[in-house]
Formats: sequence, structure tokens, C-alpha cells
Amino acid sequence: MTLDEKLGIVIGTGQLNAERRCVGDTKAIPRLGIPSICLQDGPAGMRLVKNVTGFPTGINAASTFSRRLIRARGVALGEEFRGKGAHVFLGPALDIMRNPKGGRAWESFGPDPYLNGEGAYETIIGVQSVGVQACAKHLLANNQEHWRYGLSSNLDDRTMHEIYFYPFLRSIEADVTSVMCAYNRFNKTSSCHNAGLIALLEKNGFKGFVVSDWGATHDSASDNANAGLDMEQPGDYILIGIFAGGLKSDVNSGSVTSARLNQMVARTLAPWYHLGQDSGYPQVNFDAQKRDGSGPRNLNINVRSAEHTALAREIASASSVLLKNTRSVNSNGVINRGLPAVRGVAKTVAVVGQDAKMPNLNCNELNECNDGTMSVGWGSGSNLLDYIVSPLDALTAYLGTSATITSSLSNNLDQGTNAARGKDMAYVFVNAMSGELGFYTTVVGNMGDRNDLNLWWQGGTLVERVAAVCNNTVVVVHSVGPVLMPWSTHPNVTAIIYAGAPGEQTGPGLVDVLYGAYNPSGRLPFSIADNESAYGTTIIYNSLGFPDIDYTEKLLLDYRYMDAQNITPRFEFGFGLSYTTFAYSGLSVTSSTDSAYTISFTVNNSGGLAGTEKPQLYLGYPSAAGEPKKVLRGFEEVVLGAGESKPITMNLSRRDMSVWDTPSQSYVRPSGTFTVFVGASIKDVRLTGSIAV
Repeated sequence: MTLDEKLGIVIGTGQLNAERRCVGDTKAIPRLGIPSICLQDGPAGMRLVKNVTGFPTGINAASTFSRRLIRARGVALGEEFRGKGAHVFLGPALDIMRNPKGGRAWESFGPDPYLNGEGAYETIIGVQSVGVQACAKHLLANNQEHWRYGLSSNLDDRTMHEIYFYPFLRSIEADVTSVMCAYNRFNKTSSCHNAGLIALLEKNGFKGFVVSDWGATHDSASDNANAGLDMEQPGDYILIGIFAGGLKSDVNSGSVTSARLNQMVARTLAPWYHLGQDSGYPQVNFDAQKRDGSGPRNLNINVRSAEHTALAREIASASSVLLKNTRSVNSNGVINRGLPAVRGVAKTVAVVGQDAKMPNLNCNELNECNDGTMSVGWGSGSNLLDYIVSPLDALTAYLGTSATITSSLSNNLDQGTNAARGKDMAYVFVNAMSGELGFYTTVVGNMGDRNDLNLWWQGGTLVERVAAVCNNTVVVVHSVGPVLMPWSTHPNVTAIIYAGAPGEQTGPGLVDVLYGAYNPSGRLPFSIADNESAYGTTIIYNSLGFPDIDYTEKLLLDYRYMDAQNITPRFEFGFGLSYTTFAYSGLSVTSSTDSAYTISFTVNNSGGLAGTEKPQLYLGYPSAAGEPKKVLRGFEEVVLGAGESKPITMNLSRRDMSVWDTPSQSYVRPSGTFTVFVGASIKDVRLTGSIAV
């Protein structure tokens, strides 16, 4: 290759390049048969592209506690990216939910590193199984939107390894082909030229390329290239392109060696060969610069399928978390309050709240709107809304002539109250949204990160007003993360479903749960507490210049902090009800090879309906280890018919039982007695055992 050809591989063609078809790309080398490498958003489905599926978000994938569904989602995402000719899927996002208001936390898998790690692993395996490159992002500690372009996330070595880097370690174990470095500084050095941080990837076996977030490079080309950055995107515009402006001269001057440039090129092209993209891979057939599908470069190839739609619907159902269900039956034994509702029993039904209706399909390219049902947050992680089926439309189609539906879709408190007054059943739809900072855009006064943990549009008051006039009020919460629910104990609130950000099949997936076609099995991937202080962290909104954010909470995020402070959340991590009940028995802990342990027990469906249980394994360390009281170390998906039992086995590896030891720079298993907790949530422990090491 010539020098210019090599540079074309590692420098994006530019945000202002009229010929660019993807959100990021490289220069083709036709004489060598190397195409322009297409990098495309986003982690929940292709953005700026027509005829694709709007999949459930990462936080909803986490809510399924199902490796099967997370991997299937990855496969489906990969199939659509491949069908459109995109080489690199810009996901999964692995940004730990350090604070529940963090703007982009919904793109990832919550505050727990183990759950994030499993979400990363299964997503990447799925995406790359169909020959599409995955890009794990954002390295590292990219946990708030305010000040993200220059804040410094400052954290100690152990916290970094056990919490924030752990999902990237699992990504490497899944053979991820690329990693995106973040906007923020890490321990006071820009992430994209933080040599120590980037070196961790290779130390742990990473063989792919490191790409900058769009405009995340600072200082000189040599600073970035010599620290380990392999590709800069987009190559211009957002900030002055560091590589575009200086890499060639730095190579010619010797400040970046030819050997290093060759390594950058090799690392970037190796995944293209590794996943077989050099043979029979579809050409790019869309134009992200014309998101309406117009123009000669948009070939309008339809990559949607009945299977993908069914999967999106299943995940929307499987990620719905039933938080409350006060069920009663009539004289005929038929459910007339609570869930599952029975079609035809409620003759008059109110549907209240703006969140029930169709969203704005003419919002901008980052989905910076919240004026309908909330299926995905805003920013580069948003997806296509063209095929969304709103809750109102799904309920109307399902109920047909069996009930008279009265709706109030304006969030007006008086209108909502009047619509619900005296009805047999009222569905109240409320939401909270967040997204990417981007160009400092605010959505309903929120600039990326949420301002607080309240429901938007006075949602809590709307629930209380409706519940005051309808004794069978079912609340559906669409949100990017925890929200305050002081109204949850209202006696007329018979059921609460936390539906998260469930993607385009939001309506059908929800109706399947409401009316019993799908027995809810979703679990909270975070805790829902009564105030922000219960989480032990804050978002820095105001600062004189880019702030230093010290992660003084260390390992104590979410349920770990609450356990340490003896705070009882309203709804705990891992919690979720079912329409049936489950019993646990017969715990056995046995040693196996390689210093690992096998945890065995039996789960029985002790209720009258078929259902799916999500047993969880938590580990308590010897007190001297300095770990939280309990940490998640396993989960399973167990499908059981009424009365059926199944034996379950989970494994604890040596690393699962280890802590990061900074002096030796390795995971070390401490000596002492470990406690094994098996149950239905962090608080609902059914079986307890111990391991002496």
C-alpha cells in the first residue's frame, strides 16, 4: 500500500464528505479489493436507515435476564446490519449506570458489572456470528453527559478492573473486533490517547482496532497513534481531525513510525478478513445522509423479517417487569381487578397519558422528542420508529368491541381524571426519558442526563388523580431507568408494569403481558429507591470548566451501596413478579476442576400457570476481601409448566470468586468462607450455602 492508502484506512472520510454513506467510513482501495469500511449506529438497531427493525434497548435486554434472548437479539441486529452492507455495528454500549440519571445508561445493561459483562458477551457472539463486526463502547468510565467532552473520571485500579473494565474483558473473551474510546478523560488523560488504558485491551488478548468516538481525539496525531488509537472518526468537522490534520506529516517526520502505521492498518483490516467480510459480503446499499430513504444511493433493501418482529415483541414482553399485582376475582372465579386482565370483563376501559399514543415520527435524526410513547432514548443510540405499534393501537386492536375505550392522551390532569372516572379499568401510561448530550440540545429541559428521578409531565400526579377515581388502575412505566414511585402503594393501583424502553413492538409486547398471553418474567436490572441519595452518586451539572469526578463510591453502586448503607429500596435489583409462583429446594455446592464450584438446586412451579423463573446467584466474600455484601455471579432462565420442577446448575469460576489485586495486577481469590445466595432477587434469597477456601 502507498502511504495515502494506509492513511485512508485509519482516517474517516469526514462528516462533511457528501459521498459518505454511513455514520463513519474509510477510503476504499479498489486496486486491492478493499471497500470503504462502513461503521453504523446503533446498539438497538440501525439509525438513519429505512426498512429496519427498532429493537428493544440494552437496558431492556438486561431486564430479560436471558442469555438466550440477548444473543438472539445480537444475531438479529447482525443480520440487519449485514443485509444493509454495514461492516461494523457500533455496539454494544457498556457504560455502567453509575448514577440512575445518566443520559445514555439505557443503551447499556445497568449498574452491575456482571450483568453488563454477560450482556456484552452474548450480544457480541450474536452479532459476529453472522459476519458483522461489533464495537464495544465507550472506553472508559463514560457515565454522564454533562461535561462529557472533557471531564475526568478518576478511579482507583481495583474499581476500574472490577466494575468499569470488566464488561470490556468479557467483550474480548467474545472475540470483539473493535473498541471505541470515549470523549471523557480517564484519570486526567484523554481516553483516546491514554496509553495505559488502551494497553489493557492488548494485555487481555484484544486483537482488533481501537476507534475514536466521533470527535473524541485531542492533542497531536502522534500522541494518539503512539498511545494505541488505530482509527479516527469521523475525520473532520466535529473537532478538527487530529489524524486528518497531522498523521501524514508525523509519519513523514518519524514521530509516528512506519511500523506503527502498518500496525494500525493491520489491526483495522484484520477483522474484515477474520469475519469473512472479504468474500460475498453485501455492498452498502443505504445513504445515512438521506434518512428519508430518498436518493439514488438508498436502494431501500428491506432487511426486516417476521422473525425479527416476533423477537422484538418477545423481548418487549420478556423485559416487562411486573412490580405490583393485587388480583381479585368475581363470583365466577374470573379476574376482575389486577392482572392478567381478561378480555370482556372490563366493559369500560380508560387509556390515559401521552405515553400511550404514537410518537412523533417527524422528530430530528437523534429522536430528540418526547411527545408520544417512549420506546427508545435520544441520541446516536436511537433507532427507527416507522414501524412502532403504540400501546393505544395495540389495546384497541386486542379489545375490539369487547370494551368501550375512552382515551386522554394529552397528560392533562383534569382530562385524564375525567376519562378514568367510574371506568371498570384504567391504564395510565407515564414515562421518563434521557439521551445523548450531542450538540447541547435539551429535551423538555433535560440536557442528556435527566434532571431528577421524577416521571415527566407530572406523571406521578396523573397516576394519583386517576387512581382516586378508578379502583382498578394499572400503571405502565416507560423509562430509561429508575423513577420515583411514591404512589405504588395506592390501594387503587392494582398493578404496575415497568416496561422500560422496549422498541417498536412496545404495544403488542405489552398487551401480551397485560392479558396473559405472556407470563411476565422480567427482572429489574437496577434498584428503584425512594430518593437519589439512596444510590450514593451524583451527576455533576455545574462546574467552572471540565470537572474532575472522583469515583469515591468505588465498588458500591446501586444495590451494593444500598446493602452497605442498610437502605431498603422500594423495588430491589433482580425483582419481578409472575402470574404464578416458584419454590426453590435442594441446594448443593460441590467443587469441580480448576478451582471452580458447581451450584445445583431445583426450581418448582408451585402455581397454576406455566411461567418462567429467573433464579439468581449472589456471592458473599470473606469479610477481609473488601467486597460488597453480595454481588451477582449468575442467573438462569427456567421455563416451567404448572407443577413442573427442573434441576438447575450454575458455575462459579475462580475469577468469579476473585478480587482485583493491584500489586500483582491480577485477579486473586481470597482465602476464607464464601456465602452462596440463590434466590429470586438480591433481597429474596431462597437458598444459602457456603464455600471454605
